[in-house]
Amino acid sequence: MNVQPALWGIFAVLVIIALALDLGVFHKKAHQPSFKEALIWTLVWVALSLAFAGLTYFLTEQQKPGSGEQLLLAFITGYLIEKSLSLDNIFVMAVVFRYFKIPPKYQHTVLYWGILGAVIFRAIVIIAGTAIFAKITWAHYIFGIILLYSAYKMLAEVDEEDDLENNLVVRWVKKLMPLALDASPEKFVVVRQGILHMTPLLLCLLVIEVTDVMFALDSVPAIFSITTNFSTADTFFIVFTSNIFAILGLRALYFVLAAGLDKFRYLKAALVLILSFVGVKLLVQHHYEIPIWLSLTIILTSLTGGVILSLLISNKEEKASVERP
Repeated sequence: MNVQPALWGIFAVLVIIALALDLGVFHKKAHQPSFKEALIWTLVWVALSLAFAGLTYFLTEQQKPGSGEQLLLAFITGYLIEKSLSLDNIFVMAVVFRYFKIPPKYQHTVLYWGILGAVIFRAIVIIAGTAIFAKITWAHYIFGIILLYSAYKMLAEVDEEDDLENNLVVRWVKKLMPLALDASPEKFVVVRQGILHMTPLLLCLLVIEVTDVMFALDSVPAIFSITTNFSTADTFFIVFTSNIFAILGLRALYFVLAAGLDKFRYLKAALVLILSFVGVKLLVQHHYEIPIWLSLTIILTSLTGGVILSLLISNKEEKASVERP
């Protein structure tokens, strides 16, 4: 008996229920989530992800003893890759919200609809990626080069806020629909003199959606790097479920980190290392097999090291500034 249909059904039910509770019950009214509230929701999404991973292991082992461990490791590694690379997305979100002057109480609404849109875009990218990897044997070279180039670009210091002045999405959307800068901050569109106007809230949402598509072109191929020995069905299952669980928790994680993003200055270096590693892994996969457990160890060590180093340096600088006469 194939257990994947059952796992797909459980995945869909978990995601739908969690999203319904998130927006329909706990965040029905616009407000700025407190640190405690955001942390609780972050932990809820992590717990759901791990519970699903455990269930995947158990049912797969029941069907085919010995195969569950590899699937479990692949899921957790894919989840960590997406979650870690999403941290760079959080930095960009903070810049976009600041640029468009979106009040914190309405940021949650933008992120909610933005992440729902991201689920659709990710599904498209993952379906296309699965088909490409299944039919084109040398596709991993292209994706490996893309990831290495992305790592190189991440090293370049760019002022994202200045870059938004010339953002193609902003310029293009402004040509299609007039912008009402003084509109009520909670509305996406308003009607002025019979003409439909967009608000900064809608423009902000569109920029975040397009930005996430660009991030997906990095993170999704990165997850494919750990599924080279799986069937097409297993590959799609691992990449899609781990990716979606990771980005669904991104909204809550943003509010956990938003107040202290400046403290995590070495996270980008960790993300560059992770992107570079998975890029190299894709390039050498037909010549040298890197075990999933080693990939998981390198990714986890890089991410943890970046966080710890950032906090240590930040705390040291804060103490020095206090002690300085």
